[in-house]
Amino acid sequence: MSRSKAEATLEVQEGVAVLTLDAPERRNALTLPMCGEMVEAMEEVDRTPGIGALVVRGAGKAFCAGADLSTLSDAGQDPLEESAFADLGTLYETFMRLGRVTVPTIAAVRGPAVGAGMNLMLAADLRIVTRDARLISGFLKRGLHPGGGHFTLLDRVAGRELTAAMALFGEEINGEQAVRAGLAWDAVDAEQLDGRALELARRVAKDPELSRAAVANFRRETGATPMSWDVALQFERTTQMWSMRRG
Repeated sequence: MSRSKAEATLEVQEGVAVLTLDAPERRNALTLPMCGEMVEAMEEVDRTPGIGALVVRGAGKAFCAGADLSTLSDAGQDPLEESAFADLGTLYETFMRLGRVTVPTIAAVRGPAVGAGMNLMLAADLRIVTRDARLISGFLKRGLHPGGGHFTLLDRVAGRELTAAMALFGEEINGEQAVRAGLAWDAVDAEQLDGRALELARRVAKDPELSRAAVANFRRETGATPMSWDVALQFERTTQMWSMRRG
């Protein structure tokens, strides 16, 4: 089964769905249409009982360079205006929806994952990265407060120290550093990335009914933080919008 869109593709083989961000000319930066297509693809995964795992990847040399600059610029004109608030909500819903997909999820990360791209990566249950991946929080460098629950997402995967280093102090790490820090499970050569992610996905996808039951409890039992993700997202949102309006 295969479904194509302008900026995203969904393919399913052997019970594994592969969602590809397909805008390599802008390093798969997220636009509102792309976000809508990705959410639609994840809805399709949930509706298809024969799917037992989902891999999210980027076409070309990047996983995701964050939110498209024009999207942020438009929202920054008047961040508190109703449509701007809704547009950022559409962007955030993409991460949240990945976190709610009813099958186990893997982010296969090649090249840069920046800002919102890191949020997308962190929303998955597991991360496989290339050795030369570039993981960059990047919000403060752009003059923006982090959004999308970034602090919470990063902390629940890798802990407070790494969250401070990356999200506050602007440290960038590669794939091998990410594994050592507990931010990813495995770092591989670029040509091995898709194969490694699919290898893991196929294991759990053999029994889709069981995989869905197991991942639901996995998420309930792990990753507890002092603040829930949805609350953290809203907590950050006002300050992020203030940071957009300053310019």
